[in-house]
Amino acid sequence: MSEYLSEQEKKILLHMAREALERGVRGETLPPVDQTTLTPVLRSEGASFITLTEGGQLRGCIGALQPYQPLAEDVREHAIAAALQDYRFPPVQPNELSKIEIEVSRLTVPKALDYTSPEDLLAKLRPGLDGVILRDGFRKATFLPQVWEKIPDKAGFMDQLCAKMGTAHDLWRHKHLEVLVYQVEEFHE
Repeated sequence: MSEYLSEQEKKILLHMAREALERGVRGETLPPVDQTTLTPVLRSEGASFITLTEGGQLRGCIGALQPYQPLAEDVREHAIAAALQDYRFPPVQPNELSKIEIEVSRLTVPKALDYTSPEDLLAKLRPGLDGVILRDGFRKATFLPQVWEKIPDKAGFMDQLCAKMGTAHDLWRHKHLEVLVYQVEEFHE
């Protein structure tokens, strides 16, 4: 990451995510962002994932792997999407809002990870540091670096990521897949 966010920038993004979440769940229109009030980092293109939890349990997680819009806009868009469009969960309801906690993950640009074998792939993965993207043709899946806390075993991590991608859990052991890695700057309410 070329430049880390200041504590104030993190607070602004969390506030924007909370406002977007609450307005989105209530079906209210989100006011436009006054770009003149934002720092250069918040106005520059950035990719984020928004993770929603309720009582410590995942309630929604959606984001972008590549930057395509200002970071502030990306956070707002994905806060709403995590609440209303994560296919794994029913949409967040207004009576849940006070129980939802928001985590923002700002991503670096993903880089291809060159490897020669399944063993070499495992050797090159950095648990706790690397988010991993797997691609197999049109299929794609990612785990944020925070997932290592729940799946610390490298082989188990790859198995679960293949399953998330919709393939056999051990596909990575038998087929050379496109693997990209990225890091995140994570903060939460």
